[in-house]
Amino acid sequence: MALSVLVADDEPNIVLSLQFLMNQAGFDVRVARDGEEAIAMIEERVPDLVLLDVMMPKKDGYEVCQTIRNNAAWKDMRIIMLTAKGREVEREKGMAMGADEYITKPFSTRYVVERVKQLLGA
Repeated sequence: MALSVLVADDEPNIVLSLQFLMNQAGFDVRVARDGEEAIAMIEERVPDLVLLDVMMPKKDGYEVCQTIRNNAAWKDMRIIMLTAKGREVEREKGMAMGADEYITKPFSTRYVVERVKQLLGA
């Protein structure tokens, strides 16, 4: 069974790009367009990794990250936060909330794919 990735982002172009790249890399990909949908999708079927945008409607990426890390059943889930917020204080906040990686936009798609593979041992 393929490793699964949830792309949680409200920007259609980024979603399309990440969905395509993760599929090409052999991952099973699902998409959430806001924070509440991301949590609902995780509850429905736990992914191996979440590509999590920080600025999303309903619940931001920090809230989603915190919800994931507060649930013991999801402790092994990997989280890569993707954001236009590149200041060091935002990066530190994301890492402190439990993100495994914090990548700023615009990002190298090749780097994102490599980090996903590294974090999942794929």
